Amino acid sequence: MQVILLGPPGAGKGTQAKMLTEQYGVPQISTGDILRAAVAAGTPLGKEAKTYMDRGALVPDEAVTGIVRDRLTEPDCQAGYLLDGFPRTVAQAEALTRMLKELGTSLPTGVSLDVTEEELIRRLAGRRTCQACGEPFHVEFHPPRVGGICDKCSGNLIQRDDDQEETIRRRLQVYREQTEPLIGYYQRQGLLKTVKGLGDTGDIVCTDIEGPRRVRRSNCRSAVP
Repeated sequence: MQVILLGPPGAGKGTQAKMLTEQYGVPQISTGDILRAAVAAGTPLGKEAKTYMDRGALVPDEAVTGIVRDRLTEPDCQAGYLLDGFPRTVAQAEALTRMLKELGTSLPTGVSLDVTEEELIRRLAGRRTCQACGEPFHVEFHPPRVGGICDKCSGNLIQRDDDQEETIRRRLQVYREQTEPLIGYYQRQGLLKTVKGLGDTGDIVCTDIEGPRRVRRSNCRSAVP
């Protein structure tokens, strides 16, 4: 299984990634994690990336692609992987495709989580976090027992700045401009599967993306190629 989860902020990529990696026993490859690991290990690409990271600049696509290449050649990726945070642009996707063809490995399937903008705003704007211990809540889906008070430590619950509706709409606009074109890129290559990102999380991940048929949780292995 080689998969790239696609979708806007709030679509549930993190939740689905965790369930898929547990179900299939493949690693979740986070760009941020492998960048930090390469820097810590002092690899040539890690040293190059550090020069950009130290001054708060974006690491060039070539360096990121090289670090991803190194990670995908490690033994635990031979049975598959799930890419998290890469590619973010069509240029990065094209670089990834060239790199995988050079390695002689199969190309990943883009799995797009389809959620309406109204639902995304509902999910993100409803999030609350404990100011003291960081415990997450949601005003609809996981409300505290007492309004505004953390169940765990009785701290005050706050709404983060990036969960304000105006900020969410800006984030979604950036996604539409920079990352949404990836859906068309993988669709043109016949490498896109679309899953409705609504309903119970177990049902979402167990949707048969080979077709419209729904499957039981116990048959989740037919859900992803």
